[in-house]
Amino acid sequence: MISFHNIRKYHSFLHLLSFKRLQKHLPWLQAITVFFDKHLEFLHSLNLNKYIKRLDRYIIKKFIGTYIFSILLIIAIAIVFDFNENLSKFTQYHAPLHAIIFDYYANFIPYYSNLFSPLFVFIAVIFFTSKLAGNSEIISMLAAGVSFRRLMRPYMISCVLISALSFYLSAYVIPHGTVIRQNFESLYRNNRKLTSADNVQLQVGTGIIAYIQHYDDRSKRGYGFSLDKFQEKKLISHMTATEISYDTISESKYHWTVRNWKIRQLKGLREHITSGGEKDTLIQMEPTDLVYSKGQQETFTSPQLKDYISKQIDRGSGNVVQYQVEYHKRIAASFASFILTIIGVSLSSRKRKGGMGLYLGIGMGLSFGYILLQTVSSTFAINAGAPPMLAAWMPNILFAFIAYFCYRQAPN
Repeated sequence: MISFHNIRKYHSFLHLLSFKRLQKHLPWLQAITVFFDKHLEFLHSLNLNKYIKRLDRYIIKKFIGTYIFSILLIIAIAIVFDFNENLSKFTQYHAPLHAIIFDYYANFIPYYSNLFSPLFVFIAVIFFTSKLAGNSEIISMLAAGVSFRRLMRPYMISCVLISALSFYLSAYVIPHGTVIRQNFESLYRNNRKLTSADNVQLQVGTGIIAYIQHYDDRSKRGYGFSLDKFQEKKLISHMTATEISYDTISESKYHWTVRNWKIRQLKGLREHITSGGEKDTLIQMEPTDLVYSKGQQETFTSPQLKDYISKQIDRGSGNVVQYQVEYHKRIAASFASFILTIIGVSLSSRKRKGGMGLYLGIGMGLSFGYILLQTVSSTFAINAGAPPMLAAWMPNILFAFIAYFCYRQAPN
């Protein structure tokens, strides 16, 4: 048995190597280390030996080991194909080796590993459970009085660990890496990001409408700006400026500077006009509200997504569905491991002739079916007006019925 003392000893040994150097370049790796640092002492205080027996440790070790091995194997193959496909573009745009490794592939690995995590979980469960069944180990466990329900305990414990880490990465870590990866693609893969917008009009507060004729996101400047304030459906103030720029060094949000400005204040039949050359002001909008690029919702952490959705709904904006789908999908995807694990164990725990090939094929088909359904349901929410929460949870709901049917048919 590996004690917590040995785990911490091994953890410290990793820090003494080049691990700290890697953390500087790989923010997701540093986040995983922080995640385990926070929970290691908590797990030690629980005295898990009371709850996790030798059988549980055996299956958890098999599960996690096979899961990690499948990720490394498939992602390594994906990197080889991706590098071969993009080699000409990297050469054409003179991408430096350091940027290719640490800006692109260092963020490519966690993004796609987490995206296809349900597939890796299903493959891992089918693979090692079929092997246990083929060696008559599951038959021996059941013959020794272990119920099928009790047999599921170590699988569920493993799913808790995988799901918690998957949600933590997708909600807080991977969005930062996605920004770096997308910036690299715009520079060295000719995937041009949308950096400007024309004729943008949005509600920035109750009865306050902002309009920008042209906005350049690279310089954070806009031209042809106006700000109208209404009270009881009557215009009470009209502000115009030839130029507006966002204060990127301010510690707080919503700081803008307007130049060549003029304000007309309307009080009944009277009108008061003030003007000036330059003025700092607070306007409740940000550059992300003005320019939308494809996949922008993937660059926000979950708290940022929640704030952005709330802010856009208050403004009456209709361009929030993809953000709502992304927010709910991150939560729903973390529960996919439980559903697919139940299906995988139920299918592969029975010893049959022909080996694991059939079950592996079924597992691959169901996993790709889950991912396809996830994509289709998201499209229905964005283009057909389906509720975003229902669209995000629909694959889990449908596959939960399949999991229940398979569990009921599993050997007792």
